[in-house]
Amino acid sequence: MAQVLALIDDLFFQAKLIETAKQLGIEVRVCGTPDALVAEAAKAAPKLLVVDLNARNAPLDAIERLKSVARGIPLVAFLSHVQVDLAERARAAGCSEVMPRSQFTRDLATILSRAKSEF
Repeated sequence: MAQVLALIDDLFFQAKLIETAKQLGIEVRVCGTPDALVAEAAKAAPKLLVVDLNARNAPLDAIERLKSVARGIPLVAFLSHVQVDLAERARAAGCSEVMPRSQFTRDLATILSRAKSEF
């Protein structure tokens, strides 16, 4: 069972997420589609969900659908810092935290560490 599930289709960020998680001893699974993320969250009970709001496959839809299967699981989303409207829609859809991509990258180890300690 993965401690962290992620919807990220950008290969650069997938690699960064996987490598950082590996260094921290955290198991992460990257899902390629919202359907896969929702299905995996329903059966795996992860400690943390991560969503790239710029993913090609309807990330907001995935967030909405996660409400029914992943209650109480923190969901961190990231996007370009200029996408203010998208950030607000993500918060309204149920994201625990929405942050610029630069902050997500800078704080990735801290964010992932929460899957081990806080949650």
